[in-house]
Amino acid sequence: MCGITGWVSYQRDMTAQDRILREMTETMSCRGPDDQGVWTAHHAALGHRRLAVIDLPGGTQPMQVDTPDGPVAMVYSGEAYNYTELRAELRQRGHRFDTDSDTEVVLRGYVEWGEAVADRLNGMYAFAIWDSRTEKLVMIRDRMGIKPFYYYETDDGVLFGSEPKAILANPLAEAVVGSDGMREIFASAKTPGFAIWEGMRELQPGHLAVVDRNGLRERCYWRLEVSEHTDDEQATAAHVRELLDDIIGRQLVADVPRCALLSGGLDSSAMTALAAQQLGAKGETVRSFAVDFPEQAENFQAIEVAPTQDTPYVHAVAEHVASDHSDIMLDGASLADPAVRRAAVASRDFPVGMGDRDNSLYLLFRAIREQSTVALSGESADEIFGGYPWFHNDRQRYADTFPWLVDSPLFSMEVLDEQTRRKLDLPAYIADHYRSALREAPLKDSETGLEKRMRQVCYLHLTRMVQTLLDRKDRLSMAVGLEVRVPFCDHRLVQYVFNTPWSLKTFDGREKSILRAATRDVLPASVADRKKSGYPGSFDPNYLAAIQSQARELFSANHEVLEFFDRDSLKTATETTGDAVTTAQRNGIERALDIAAWYDLRKPTLKLD
Repeated sequence: MCGITGWVSYQRDMTAQDRILREMTETMSCRGPDDQGVWTAHHAALGHRRLAVIDLPGGTQPMQVDTPDGPVAMVYSGEAYNYTELRAELRQRGHRFDTDSDTEVVLRGYVEWGEAVADRLNGMYAFAIWDSRTEKLVMIRDRMGIKPFYYYETDDGVLFGSEPKAILANPLAEAVVGSDGMREIFASAKTPGFAIWEGMRELQPGHLAVVDRNGLRERCYWRLEVSEHTDDEQATAAHVRELLDDIIGRQLVADVPRCALLSGGLDSSAMTALAAQQLGAKGETVRSFAVDFPEQAENFQAIEVAPTQDTPYVHAVAEHVASDHSDIMLDGASLADPAVRRAAVASRDFPVGMGDRDNSLYLLFRAIREQSTVALSGESADEIFGGYPWFHNDRQRYADTFPWLVDSPLFSMEVLDEQTRRKLDLPAYIADHYRSALREAPLKDSETGLEKRMRQVCYLHLTRMVQTLLDRKDRLSMAVGLEVRVPFCDHRLVQYVFNTPWSLKTFDGREKSILRAATRDVLPASVADRKKSGYPGSFDPNYLAAIQSQARELFSANHEVLEFFDRDSLKTATETTGDAVTTAQRNGIERALDIAAWYDLRKPTLKLD
């Protein structure tokens, strides 16, 4: 796992741009704390920060392979979980390897198959290859978009990076956020390919882009497709289990300490139990970590997406699978620390407004990193198997918008002032993108009624919502040099479950029926039957009081971002006490603080039409 960046220019000598390239590379030192490297040719420069996970001495980058027609060089972030099989195939084709790293397998795979190497990879990856034989740059991103990849076209080439901050470190890139960028900040529905910064694009999941003297061309090499599902209930559960066993076995491969993120929900518990089973067969014990808060039992307030506390279920799983378990306790003072908020916002280059949930995830990852380098996460199972409450509520799933925005306090516009609301016109923006997403959704001619609608709802989650969560997971974990792997995002599992009829996904009248059936045998009954409960927030009253005080400081300083907010509404939220503070008010405070921190860090030029 790493941070990559680069610069291609057909009108410059890139060997003279070493200083700027190093500055771009250094912005991602957190993503790669173990090593750094740069590579330059006449028209291309590549930068790399390394987090060593596989073949610690041999996987240094940028990596180069010499061919009779010239060198081919690559910077690579991620893991190819099928690299062992690919290496064997390439050896049969005459390739000789100098390292045991998956990086070299991917690079030599490109030399052998060209851009079609993307079709052969199983994993999470974002990489760029400079092919001096044809003077072209090839940029490839994994099918589900687990690893980030951004690019910025210039007059004579392109800048690219794992994160926007790497691109913005180049003087050719301007830190400008226009109206659409601001809309994306407040919309709570990520638009594929859209980067907040003007002139910048995000390489879409399952896409590759080629840059040569004729410009840049992006194309799709993988997308969700419809196919006939012929397995019955029992066979479907058995195949899901077979896939999960294979996926988790592959994703446990590492030359550094590994662990599992355990929340006590079905997804993370099933993943942890299967990991424990596989490691146990080798005489190893799985490590597990969970987040918790002091006095959470006394302060906890049940909400629809988090109706129960995690801790009792976490401990039940840890005992059941005999994991080496640790609870990471986070108090209100730590969560409210402005330095923590700045670190979380800086990692994302984008003020999402998740507040304490981003802060706590950052602190959780930071604590885990002290003991482990790789963590497995249950992220995205809800999107794949249909776990959220709105999958099962007619009013939300049939709403003429993204289902997760119905009644969502994160999408409350009351925090914005009237002029900003009028300029942004968020309802129209979201409606346009919703209709665009629906047009993309693949459908079977035979599907009607509920089956058709749930195919659409699942597609919306797998192409829009999951991108927000994967980006969050990657940025906050890599900000502390922790590699988080997401077994449920294996494209084979995603494609198979996408084509499983909704009636099968809910055959027992509950959410995630197939996953429950596939893994019940390795779980405590209490966890197998637990209702979906989302990532926990802190209910510490000291945290609320602290962020209210910090928001009042924005008023004292007359901070620039206040021009976008309804000052009266926000001021009322800072003065309301205790349980009288509504979820929307609290989220408004969080959003204001996040945007203020982002503005102070990035100093963007904001242009509202």
